[in-house]
Amino acid sequence: MQRNQIRKIMQNFKEKVVAVTGASAGIGKVIAIKLAKNGVKVVLGARNTEQLKNVLEEIKNNGGEAVFVKTDVNNKADLVQLVNVAVTQYGKLDVIINNAGVARLNRIDELDIDGWEEMIDINIKGTLYGIAAAIPVFKKQGSGHIINIISTSGIKIAPTQGVYAGTKNAVRTIAEAFRQESDGSIRITGISPGFIKTDFAVKSVNTEEMKTAASMVVEELAISPEAIANAVIYAISQPKDIEIGDIIIRPSKQN
Repeated sequence: MQRNQIRKIMQNFKEKVVAVTGASAGIGKVIAIKLAKNGVKVVLGARNTEQLKNVLEEIKNNGGEAVFVKTDVNNKADLVQLVNVAVTQYGKLDVIINNAGVARLNRIDELDIDGWEEMIDINIKGTLYGIAAAIPVFKKQGSGHIINIISTSGIKIAPTQGVYAGTKNAVRTIAEAFRQESDGSIRITGISPGFIKTDFAVKSVNTEEMKTAASMVVEELAISPEAIANAVIYAISQPKDIEIGDIIIRPSKQN
């Protein structure tokens, strides 16, 4: 690729506007900060406004540009507002990253029905609400990019992860169907992290024994969330006629 082509691609990348759900902590926070460091205008969405303010401050202290919107992905109106703020503030929305997610890991016969419903509401319906909010804007613009942060759960089924994996496989199925329905103007990428150095795994279990075990796995095996942020940048930075489909990123030692 010629130098001027690379320069043009990077300039286009820096002009992008990206909305990120679950941006207050974990993978979403790292994605947002890294995008902003690379010149992207970021619209941060999450429920915890205090944490969002901290992320916003970090971005601005590093010379980046961002705004935040209190966003509960259980509420479809919140996703519409997130998209509308992007368009109002920056004139467009190039990418929505459906990152917000939750895991409640239990054996199925333990009947954690509340946990099942929470995962269905956030992981499936929350992602659908994000997609639904962005599509009208993308169609009006004639372009857009949906990135779903999924999981290696569902690629490999494991005990206690049945319902969680089911929600993640639902996202894969929905995204693939929409990819085939799309005329190419709206691109779709799925990124499936394995064990990542955040508190997500520890929060997913409910006993001290399981929390200790999860902490040990994260400490010994997990990789930096920057790996996921780098994958997002790779997918977004491609020319508009190239779609990056499914990416699996996990520790090389992970089974």
